[in-house]
Formats: sequence, structure tokens, C-alpha cells
Amino acid sequence: MSRLEVRSTGDWSRPLPALDNVSTTFWSAAAEGRLLIQHCAHCGAYQFYPRAMCTVCGTDTEWVEASGQGTVYTFTVIRQNGSEPFRSELPYVVAMIALAEGPRMMGNVTGCPVEEVTVGMAVQAYIASAEPGTGVPFWEPAR
Repeated sequence: MSRLEVRSTGDWSRPLPALDNVSTTFWSAAAEGRLLIQHCAHCGAYQFYPRAMCTVCGTDTEWVEASGQGTVYTFTVIRQNGSEPFRSELPYVVAMIALAEGPRMMGNVTGCPVEEVTVGMAVQAYIASAEPGTGVPFWEPAR
């Protein structure tokens, strides 16, 4: 898999992801430009968000690199949010992205006017550098 673009955010002012013994691998891989999801070698299921075991058969999972390609499954445009730093980003899109590998991942769609986001729109991931060792996936229209 090719690495995703990691973009500097300057001062990250959004809340940081809560790291735990299951999700730390995901967030630190993102900081390196890798989008990871979990795969179960026993039943073949892919899953996201990170969990301690396969949600289909209950066995251990392994981390695999996703392509970073997907489509907008559903979305909403946030037009009101009184809390900083989100207030200064209005309006913005929060979407469920159907990854090419199957699972869905929530994230912001950027890089185009909010009016241009549609269900079924092809998107690709990039990584925002939140702090050293932690990256957060964002989405933009596929090139």
C-alpha cells in the first residue's frame, strides 16, 4: 500500500483521540500515513473501529493497511456549533465513509464546498497530524 499524505495542522486545537490499548496502534499508524483496519484471519471479516476481538466470530484480529479509498455512505452538514475550534470551521461535513475494504469510518470531508458532497461520492483519505505520534484521517474528493 502507498502511504497517505500527512498534512501538518500547525496547532491542533480539536480534542485529541482517546488512546487505549486497542486503538493506539490505529492512531500512531495514521501519524505515519497508514490507515489501518482490523481483519479476522478466522472468518475473513474486516472491522472498524478498533476492538479487542472480531465482532463476527469473537477471535483475535490483525491490523491490515487499508487503501484510503472510499465513498460517502451518508453525511450531514454542520452549520451551527458554538464551541471552538469548530465554530470557526463552519460549515463542515461529517460523513460515514464506506471504505473500499468494507467497513465504514466516520470523518470530515474537506477540500470542496459542502454543497458538493453527495452520497456515493468517491473520496480518498489524508492524515492530519494532531500531535507527534498521533494522526487523524480526513477525507477529500478522489482525484
